[in-house]
Amino acid sequence: MDSVAEKELTDGATSRRPEWMQRRERGSMFWMHVMCRLSLWFGRRLSRFIVYGIALYFTLVVAPARRASRDYLRRVLRRPAGWVEVYRHVLTFASTIHDRIYLLHGDAARFQFDWHGGEQLYAVHAQRGGLFLFGAHLGSFEAMRALARANPQFKVALAMFPDNARQVNRMLAAVNPDVIDDVIPLGQLDSMLRIHHALDERAMVGILADRAAGNDNYQRVPFLGEAAHFPTGPFRMAAMLRQPVFFMTGLYCGGNRYEIHFEQIADFSELRREDRSEAIRAAICTYAAVLERHCRRQPYNWFNFFDFWGSARDDSE
Repeated sequence: MDSVAEKELTDGATSRRPEWMQRRERGSMFWMHVMCRLSLWFGRRLSRFIVYGIALYFTLVVAPARRASRDYLRRVLRRPAGWVEVYRHVLTFASTIHDRIYLLHGDAARFQFDWHGGEQLYAVHAQRGGLFLFGAHLGSFEAMRALARANPQFKVALAMFPDNARQVNRMLAAVNPDVIDDVIPLGQLDSMLRIHHALDERAMVGILADRAAGNDNYQRVPFLGEAAHFPTGPFRMAAMLRQPVFFMTGLYCGGNRYEIHFEQIADFSELRREDRSEAIRAAICTYAAVLERHCRRQPYNWFNFFDFWGSARDDSE
């Protein structure tokens, strides 16, 4: 990324090692593999009973995640959250991880997908080719990737930091080794070149834009009633590469149902350099507003189990 782009959002932004990176990833590779095999042997209906138990265990044992869940639910529900609601929150997360096994295994037909906003996405893709899909730790990005793999006219690459859920991703890659081909590791010397190449190949490049790894610039944005830090890196990248940006989420609605939503939040294709800073600020605000709207609609789909507002609160004191 060029030096001008790096400096444009210095004012009002912070640089820090995010809290979620300071948490040790929980779980054992052995038991993850056991769960994966049991899920494929017994099928989704029977193996979901194990998922209920796993969710109960983490709700009872992992106190920091339980506190973060209760704080988030209080904000999104606009009232205190009880124990049952915290458990439902953790269970929704566990359910989407469980479903990833089947989606990666090529069993997307067992799920019901309701699409919203696809027409605009297809129109922009037909005209422009490559574009960015900015998701969040909200619902399942895998639902959309699985459908894209089944449709040869679309290619979706996921740009992500390799340390983000390393054990879970390693287990899921064992289910479908081809999934590794769709991943562009961030934070490496050739990351930008690989993303640029994917866009030239008319790929949709997905990034989970609500978190960052390492020291990134952050912008304070209102979110669920209080300012929160959102990383500026994904937006600077999209602006520098002059690409359209769509918000994307796959919301789990219970049973075997998912809602897939697309909504354009920015178009940097004709952006002038002198307008870059303001356009990035506006895009981050739009992203946070769209994210909040979907959190209100499906509140149990938010999977940031740490104090998301803590760093912004510290800076304001």
